[in-house]
Amino acid sequence: MAGTLKRGKRHGPIAEINMVPLIDVSLVLLIIFMVMTPLLVQQQVAVNLPKSVAGNESPDRPIVVSIQKQGDLSLNGRAVSISTLESELKPLLGPKHDRPVMIQADKDIPLQQVVSVMDVAKKLQVSKLGISVEPPR
Repeated sequence: MAGTLKRGKRHGPIAEINMVPLIDVSLVLLIIFMVMTPLLVQQQVAVNLPKSVAGNESPDRPIVVSIQKQGDLSLNGRAVSISTLESELKPLLGPKHDRPVMIQADKDIPLQQVVSVMDVAKKLQVSKLGISVEPPR
C-alpha cells in the first residue's frame, strides 16, 4: 500500500474548467461591441426623405463644417477641400447670410485649419459663427 498514489483534492486530476479566461474575453468583446455599435449605426443610417417644391432648410438650422483629425473637411457631411469651401458654402447661406455656421473640429488638429475655415466664413460675411464643443459631464 505504500507504493500506491494518494487520490485526493491535491493529488487528483483537475476535472473542472477554469472559467475566468472565458469571462475575461467575453467582457472585452462586449465592451468593444458597445463602443463600436453607435459609430457604425451613425454612419449607416440613411433616410430617404420625401421631396417638396416649397420647402427649404430652416434658417435656424446651422450649416456644419467638420474638420477631421486627418485635416479632411466636410460641409454638412459632404467632403470638400479648403479651396472649394467658399463656393460650396455661399449658396447655403441664403440671401441675407443669416444662417449660422457651426465648426466641428477635432481637438488634435492645428489651430490654423480652424482659422482658415473662419476666414472663409468672414469673407462670406456670415452673421453667426460658432465652434462646437463637448459639454462637461
